[in-house]
Amino acid sequence: MTLRVDVLTLFPEALARYATTSILGRAATSGVWALHLHDIRDASDDPHRRVDDTPYGGGAGMVMSAEPILRTLESDATIPRPVIALSPSGRPFSQLIAHQLSVLEGFTLLCGRYEGIDQRALDLAIDDELSVGDFVLAGGELAALCVIEAVVRLRPGGLGNDESSVDESFADGLLEYPHYTKPAEVRGLVVPEVLRSGDHARIARWRRAEALRRTVARRPDLIERRGGLSAADWAILEEFPVVDDQPQNG
Repeated sequence: MTLRVDVLTLFPEALARYATTSILGRAATSGVWALHLHDIRDASDDPHRRVDDTPYGGGAGMVMSAEPILRTLESDATIPRPVIALSPSGRPFSQLIAHQLSVLEGFTLLCGRYEGIDQRALDLAIDDELSVGDFVLAGGELAALCVIEAVVRLRPGGLGNDESSVDESFADGLLEYPHYTKPAEVRGLVVPEVLRSGDHARIARWRRAEALRRTVARRPDLIERRGGLSAADWAILEEFPVVDDQPQNG
């Protein structure tokens, strides 16, 4: 079944352009997913298609009005639920949430702009709010593309090779192991011997060890979330200790 993704936005052309490229474009062509864009300005009752106004209580910037958003959602009965607003105040988007969205028949994203969205639109029509990070963007379009790509690549056929997503970062609560390709040596740095050994069981253990080591060093919060390192984790780290025999930069 084709995944339907609807997006409410003030800049539909920005999403449409990116959605035709690379993974998303190929997946759309093969029927993995379909994008439905809704220009919020089309639901404005202002002659100039205005969809924002000054905030009550004062303050800088403008706020997206509730009615154009609500009318957009009400104008098309096929718009899928859940409807998710992309907002810095939303709960953090994660690989787990991407998996949850990837098994749905469809979902809808609302892209904010300006200083924010009238809370009444959120209260009346929004099922969830997501944030792609602790930073502020000019609008939700880039965040929407992050969510869409993370979800589509998890759908069957989304990557062409469905096994490609199995070993990716966060797939098992860990960062991904390092990758190497030809040639075997680049400016004095050589590919680890284990990867050239042909021993696939040993390679799998080495990759696991490197994923663990990288996660401990860079994202200890992920290790804590998994309940710390298990006895099996410690054993595989001991099997492949760090070998500092590579020349250093500088």
